[in-house]
Amino acid sequence: MINNNVSNIESNGDTWRLFRIMAEFVEGFETLSRMGPCITIFGSARTPKKHHYYSMGVKVARLAAKSGYGVITGGGPGIMEAANKGATLGKGQSIGLNIQLPFEQTSNPFIKTELNFRYFFCRKVMFLKYTSAVVILPGGFGTMDELFETLTLVQTHKVETLPIVLMGTSFWGGMLKWIKAVMQNEYGYISKDDNAIFKLTDDPYEAVEHINAFHGTKKVRSNFM
Repeated sequence: MINNNVSNIESNGDTWRLFRIMAEFVEGFETLSRMGPCITIFGSARTPKKHHYYSMGVKVARLAAKSGYGVITGGGPGIMEAANKGATLGKGQSIGLNIQLPFEQTSNPFIKTELNFRYFFCRKVMFLKYTSAVVILPGGFGTMDELFETLTLVQTHKVETLPIVLMGTSFWGGMLKWIKAVMQNEYGYISKDDNAIFKLTDDPYEAVEHINAFHGTKKVRSNFM
């Protein structure tokens, strides 16, 4: 009986957790579907304000906003703050998808529309569900996770093809050389076309021009297939 009671308690907990997950999806869909075309910008929460990657994040977001895009970030400090700041300076939608963490993640002051998530997987869906492009600046494990999940979804056609821009040639260069030399050429685990999914640049103007050229006059939002 004790084991059955414990099992019932765990089952009830899982059931209520499903309602919380559903609520996060519903709130995210309803809010972001009204935002218009957006780009998602990823990067480290630990990037100092005086670092040139922070300035790069501000510039690319400001230019994107001036081109008619809202900006979606993870809502925290560092690169996320830089991107939300740039969106605000460019008079665009500034959106933060914050995650509840025991450390690091506090909302930055440049967010106009904020959503809070308990579950990473709900939040990750929202990053890509209503975005026209993804810009990825240097970061740690979380940024790598976001980068490779985006690449995988595009590679497997689970989202419609969209521009993916890596910014920071000195940061990404070594990894990209390894991907081509080892993952592609030595082992054949990816194809040559897979290496063409993304663009590498240090120039915010080039990044936004690449996004604009991809979409032309239509700022179509990517959706899961």
